[in-house]
Amino acid sequence: MCGIVGYMGKSNAKEILLNGLKELEYRGYDSAGIAILQQDTLHTFKAVGKLENLESKIKDFEVSSGFCIGIGHTRWATHGKPTEANAHPHTAEFSNVVHNGIIENYQEIKEELIILGHHFLSQTDTEVIVHLFEENLKKLDPQEAFYATINRIKGAYAILLVSKIAPNKIFYAKNGSPLIIAKGSGGIYFASSDSPLVGLASQVVYLEDGDMGVMDIEGFDLLKNIQNFSVNKTLAQKDGFRYFMEKEIYEQHSVLLETIMGRVSENGVIFDEIDQSFFLGIRSITLCACGTSYHAGMVGKYLLERLAKIRVNVVIASEFRYGGFVSQEDELFISISQSGETADTLEALKLAKEYNQKSLAICNVDNSSIVRLSDCAILTRVGLEKGVASTKAFASQVLVLWMLAVYMGRTYGHLDEREAKLQSSDMLSAIRATKVESKFHERIKRLSKRYLHGHGFFFIGRDVFYPLALEGALKLKEISYLHAEGYPSGEMKHGPIALADSNLFTIALLSEHLLYDKMQSNIAELSARDATICVIGSKECESADDMIIIPQAKSYMEEFFSMMLGLQLLSLEVAIRLGNDVDMPRNLAKSVTVE
Repeated sequence: MCGIVGYMGKSNAKEILLNGLKELEYRGYDSAGIAILQQDTLHTFKAVGKLENLESKIKDFEVSSGFCIGIGHTRWATHGKPTEANAHPHTAEFSNVVHNGIIENYQEIKEELIILGHHFLSQTDTEVIVHLFEENLKKLDPQEAFYATINRIKGAYAILLVSKIAPNKIFYAKNGSPLIIAKGSGGIYFASSDSPLVGLASQVVYLEDGDMGVMDIEGFDLLKNIQNFSVNKTLAQKDGFRYFMEKEIYEQHSVLLETIMGRVSENGVIFDEIDQSFFLGIRSITLCACGTSYHAGMVGKYLLERLAKIRVNVVIASEFRYGGFVSQEDELFISISQSGETADTLEALKLAKEYNQKSLAICNVDNSSIVRLSDCAILTRVGLEKGVASTKAFASQVLVLWMLAVYMGRTYGHLDEREAKLQSSDMLSAIRATKVESKFHERIKRLSKRYLHGHGFFFIGRDVFYPLALEGALKLKEISYLHAEGYPSGEMKHGPIALADSNLFTIALLSEHLLYDKMQSNIAELSARDATICVIGSKECESADDMIIIPQAKSYMEEFFSMMLGLQLLSLEVAIRLGNDVDMPRNLAKSVTVE
């Protein structure tokens, strides 16, 4: 989750940029940098790690009085590792750029520019922007050169560019990634979210996709859709949502795109962070995790066994160490943790390491204990998740496990090129399915008032929808404090159906693409016992009392992510109606660092 800030005016640009980046820290990052252009001199500073490293590097740099411009960035590595060379801003001969998003055709542009004599210092897609701009300057004026650059690149982006060729201007463009321009008594400000603007701006413009331009100190009033800006800091971090959890549900679409950047293409899946030889000789996998991450691991078992044809065991970390550990030389130990500090999972990993098992971490935090201890890691790239009840972390863990299943399936020869391409296409469709439509949310908000009482909830599903049912039940328990259980729907007649009556709510996950007829029969069994049934699916179900209709999907995994969204929103709205603190539910902590 990258962050952007920018400034032009006569105030202390260094402090404004640093403070703005601090307000974006909650989004997550692995490197940061700023560039300040003043008196025809372009000063660039970059550092890996936390902002304190950048602050230390520039502590002796003083901005002289008078007008200056500056841009800043926090980066979460996508193209290229988290190094100083790959950190933003990126520089050509006399210009500097920061960028959120992905440039899909960067390799093609880069090859052309190299032939023309340009030298690249990073592994990133971003660097082509500034080189292409300077190449276009050979034939065009600065504004035309910038527009030509933007019209050439393809992908998602929020871009700020400064150049000594136009020392009093900031060039900007937006497509698919958020970008805001604001005005205050101290000058003109740019940011990728509201929070860096609090206390500085009095008016803002939220740019639309396709917007681009060149801003000078007098140019703000010429913009369209200017709004008054009066937002407190907490609300700014929430981007106007009622709770962080709600915000994090809504941003899943964008963070999942971050997760696949540089990894998934039309040709399949690649992991630059892992040597393909790492998987040679692996005959089985243990997935180890707690809570929500354990549910993601259960989904991963289905996908890895189905696509990679490899035996997978899923274990709860808190039980693993005490269950009579049996080590196998050809087994891969995969630990799944949002924070990378989960005590039970960390101790289980230590035990696996004692037996010299290969280890892989799926985690959101670089340099965390689990990542450092593991042989290699795949980062989920979702940024900070403030809501205690996990949403986007779960989604990204499932997506990474799906990507890993495709990658290993190709490595072991169980998926051909055509099948790998189909899986990649399904991943993109699944990510699109996590974009929240207002009508969908409003439908669930209205429906939630019917599900506030009763003696409990059953969440039921089959195959990958069984662990999703477990996760749906956990979400509801965590924030509403209502009793809820997840079951494989085929298990109803083996005991749980004894609880079925008119006061039992059942949330049924009905996939059109996976065991549809069997699932319908299980729903009918509960309906016959007078249970109140809410079906989440793309087809009407005669046995349902309520329906949460999801869009038609091409695959069961696209349905999975659509249903996941519905379950998260339902839990959210039930908890809000009950008057609970959604972000900080009772008795729970975000990172469990004790056994």
